[in-house]
Amino acid sequence: MKEEKWEIVHIASGMVNANIIVGRLETEGIPTRLKYEAAGTIYAINIDGLGEVKIMVPVSCLEEARMILSMSYEDKDIDWEEKNS
Repeated sequence: MKEEKWEIVHIASGMVNANIIVGRLETEGIPTRLKYEAAGTIYAINIDGLGEVKIMVPVSCLEEARMILSMSYEDKDIDWEEKNS
């Protein structure tokens, strides 16, 4: 069985931003992989590509992932649940 090709859908500045984007995609059922330089992550450096995190998805999910990342939301768009204390 041939493994599917993966493509970069977004380049994030730092691991925190990357994890937010990964969470967004995985919530929608899109698998992700991260590609980054270890030195940038260890030292939290964002110079000359260090600290960049490439977020990759399978080619078959690329267009859907781009669409998801292009959407924005406001508080009024979110169905908040009230919890009684």
